[in-house]
This record gives sequence, C-alpha cells and structure tokens, in this order.
Amino acid sequence: MEIKPFENKIWLAAPTMHGDEMRYVKEAYDTNWMSTVGVNINEVEKIAAEKAEMKYAVGLSCCTAALHLAVKHAGETLFGRPIVSHGALAGKRVFCSDMTFDATINPVVYEGGIPVFIDTEAGSWNMDPVALEKAFEIYPDVKLVVSAELYGFPGRMDLIKEICEKHGALLVEDAAEAMGATINGKQCGSFGDYSAISYNGNKIITGSSGGCLLTNDIEVANKARKWATQARENAPWYQHEEVGYNYRMSNVIAGIVRGQYSYLEEHIARKKAIYERYKEGFKSLPVQMNPIMNGTEPNYWLSAMVIDEDAMCKQVRSDCEALYISEPGKTCPTEILETLAKYNAEGRPIWKPMHAQPLYRLHGFVTCEGDGRAKTNAYIKDGTLSKAGKTLDIGMDIFHRGLCLPSDIAMTPAQQDSVIEIVKHCFD
Repeated sequence: MEIKPFENKIWLAAPTMHGDEMRYVKEAYDTNWMSTVGVNINEVEKIAAEKAEMKYAVGLSCCTAALHLAVKHAGETLFGRPIVSHGALAGKRVFCSDMTFDATINPVVYEGGIPVFIDTEAGSWNMDPVALEKAFEIYPDVKLVVSAELYGFPGRMDLIKEICEKHGALLVEDAAEAMGATINGKQCGSFGDYSAISYNGNKIITGSSGGCLLTNDIEVANKARKWATQARENAPWYQHEEVGYNYRMSNVIAGIVRGQYSYLEEHIARKKAIYERYKEGFKSLPVQMNPIMNGTEPNYWLSAMVIDEDAMCKQVRSDCEALYISEPGKTCPTEILETLAKYNAEGRPIWKPMHAQPLYRLHGFVTCEGDGRAKTNAYIKDGTLSKAGKTLDIGMDIFHRGLCLPSDIAMTPAQQDSVIEIVKHCFD
C-alpha cells in the first residue's frame, strides 16, 4: 500500500465544532454580555455540575485556575489562612500524580507546597494506589493529594479516595482529560473533595479555553467565585481583605462551551471508534494500547500505545533531544513520531514524568516493587529507577516506550488506516 503525505494535516486532537456554539456566542454579543457574567456562564455551570454529578460548578478561565483555587482552599481548610506573602501550603508536602502535564502540579507550587510524586500504576497509567499507601507510611503528616486521570482512561480514583479518607487527607481530582469517563458508573470529576475539568482547545469538548471547579460544598463554590473575581468584598467601593485573581470565565467562551456540551456523548463515541480501530489495526504488532481498567468506561480522549520492550530499537533522550538507531523489525517512539510528521500527521510523546523534570528532580518520589515495598528517590539516578536490572520506575518506562497517536475526531477511517500503515512500516 503506497502512502502519500496527507494533503491536510491530521491533528492529534483539534476542536470539533457543530454550529450551535455560534448561536450562544451571538446571544452574548447581541445582549452585550461580553464580560465575566451572563446567561452562558450560568448555564455552563448548571450543565457541568449535572454532567459530573456534583452539586456546584464554578466557571473559570482555565482548568489550571480551577486547580489553583481548589489547592488554595484545601490548604486554608487544612492549615488556616496564611500571611499574605505566603501560600496556603507553605512548606507542606503534597502527594501528586507523577505522569501528567505540569499544570496538575504548578498550583501546588503557587501555594508554596512541596510536591512528592507518586509513581504510575502499569495497569492503568494513573497514580498507583499501592505506592500512595506506602507514601503515607513514609510521610504520615501529608494531608493533601492531587491526582490526575490520564488521556481520558481512568485509574482507581475510587480507591485513591478511600486511601485519602483513611489518612484524613483531602483529594483534588484533576479530571481535565477525563470529562464524561466513569468508574463503576460514577462520573470522573465526582470523586474529589475538589475536582477540575477543562475546556481547552484540544479537549473532548472545548471553549478554546476555560474550565470548571466542581464541588459539593456551597461554601467552596462561593469562595472560589469570590477569589476568581479579585476577592472583592461586599462593599460600595473596592474593598479587599485577601488576595484574589482574575480567573472568571468569559460569557463569550461560555457560549462556545454551552453549545458543545450537547455533543459530549457523540464525541466520546467517535473517540472510542478511533481507539478500537487502532487496536484492531495493531493486533499483529508488538504494541499495547492505553489500558482500560475493569469497571471503567473511558472517554477515549487520546489513543496511545507502548511498544513491547523486546521490539524497541535503541533510543536515548536528553532533556530536549532524542536519538535512535533503526533496527529491522524494531522501532521506538521517536522514529514513529518523526515518520508520522513526514506524512503530515501529528503525534506526541507520552507525558514525561514530573520527577524526571529538571524543576522537580530533587523532590520526593515513591514507587513500588512487585511485593509492594515502597522505594523513594534515594534509589533514583538520572530519572531512571532500577535494581538488579529490573525497571521499577513505571512512569519513565511508559514514557520511554510510549506515544500518543493522532486522535482527531475529524480524521476519516481511510486516513486512520493510512496512519496505521505508517506505524506498521516503522516495524519493517
């Protein structure tokens, strides 16, 4: 099968628009509600809470803002209101997902917290509950956990919640990538004491930007709204008693999100079809797709794969570059991604684990051996954890062997078949 470069680029995940979005944007324009209040925001908050099976949603400028306000509120709940110049988590350790985007972690640092990274579970690609339990043994004073759900494929957030409750810790659930996914029939975004969802341009539904903080506590919702509008007090002038932020969602952006929400289930179905087509197309290759945990229903946001260890050609990565040596019958993520790019298709590496990032290499990291014994970063050298030749650092192993595939809803079956053939040829 001869494959030619795609005339129009095949994207990793681009917005899928339907037309309803413009009706609500025009409504904001026609009524002149162009700021951070309006019917669109009210409706998005109502729909977001209902979809996530939570009582309240607060529309914000982005998911990172939602995570920040969640972490800030958790810190003040746990440790009291800080001096203005200090964050709510000043000097406190926080357990965090390791294999995730840095937006999951940054809000902890905004508030002066010290991230301690929990290794990834091989069977879910999400935070390992066994490592989390062991982390509480090593750091028993920790009272906050920030856990993300990767690529729309949930892990065991229900078990992570149980572990948090056992140790008297609060849970911030980063459901940015998992909107509409479920665990035992329960919506992702409904497990945390605080949860956050995203409407970024590449997410399952989009507003080009925006996000929501989700909570079952009206006081949390009210505090988040206050902080998000510069923490103005109820006074006839601009009265301020605490630090605030310009984090509120725009009524125009909310119009786009409002128009997208009715297509969430359709988008999930189309993403699932993409995942299943890849899985069928790759069944003869030495690769594995994103794992699906028993009892979960993903939203299939990004289809990803890992190459079997014995089918990997030699590949090394520095902080900013990668090199590999081609070998017959073998390949590596770098070769596949470069080949896709030559054909005008976009893939991405798996998230590089946080403990291997230059910013966090001296931070705590907890992983587990097969017998459940925890290891800390005293055993780490150059971002790789191993003992007697056995890889223990699950996140770095997935990063080394994995990649995200083109998962755009606009990709046709014929185009995806071509992508599958491109990947197959990399193993020739």
